[in-house]
Amino acid sequence: MVTAALLLVLCSGLTHAIWNLFTKRSLNKSVFLWSIHIAATVLLLPYFIYELFHMEITGSFLLLVFFSMSFQGGYFIFLSRAYSYGDMSQVYPIMRGTGAFFVPVMSVLVFGESLSPIGWIGLCCIVGGLFAISGFFGKREIRENKERSIASKAVLSALAVGFCITGYTLLDKQLVQNMSPFALIEISNISYVIFSTFAVMKSKQIKQEWQVNWRTIMIGTFLAPGSYVLFLFAMKLAPLASIAPIREVGTVFGTLLGVFLLKEQNGLLRVIMSSVITIGIISIALMG
Repeated sequence: MVTAALLLVLCSGLTHAIWNLFTKRSLNKSVFLWSIHIAATVLLLPYFIYELFHMEITGSFLLLVFFSMSFQGGYFIFLSRAYSYGDMSQVYPIMRGTGAFFVPVMSVLVFGESLSPIGWIGLCCIVGGLFAISGFFGKREIRENKERSIASKAVLSALAVGFCITGYTLLDKQLVQNMSPFALIEISNISYVIFSTFAVMKSKQIKQEWQVNWRTIMIGTFLAPGSYVLFLFAMKLAPLASIAPIREVGTVFGTLLGVFLLKEQNGLLRVIMSSVITIGIISIALMG
């Protein structure tokens, strides 16, 4: 079971990095994300309705769903802003690093799970490497106030994404015990459509986005929800505190994609820090 969970998490990290690359390369980030999630919503809706009619719905369940949807909606709103303001290899590690730190910590506190001493060392390697890749701790000389403002918006948006990741992951750990991962991912799709439709319609760029990026939209329709479905299945097989940091292998993939495909700066440092993250992941996987 542990091996199966590990394989699911690794595949989840890879697919997550790929659809984030598609998002970064899109024309309008909000429209692109809306497009892939509304398509996924339509595909999963019949199964979602079927499952709702065959499950017990309580007040506490609805409350968990409400808060999960709120965090999911916030996640995609801040995600589009982060990619609008910053490089993929800068903001992606911050987003994942924030979640990578708080999810295991909260899992230990809330669910009574645990990590070994080597596991905690591995977690520190992952989080430290993530933030080093992003340049979060670096001192950069920015001459223009406008550039400083854009950089700040990118970092703040990425941190907001990380907090949203923490929120919905902890809630979904509870929800996935009572409903299938496919139904739970449909809740995520619906939440994003609800939160973003007005702004997307107001932008009047749906037609243009589909004309230019229809191929990646169609691929993203399966990769975006699919990456989280894989992680939800892994949740059923292993403690959240152990598998959440391992999913940050997606940052290694994302950093390499940003450096080699998008030609982003500070490539050598980011590749080296990716190796540090990988060491942390291996530590948790083998001895965490």
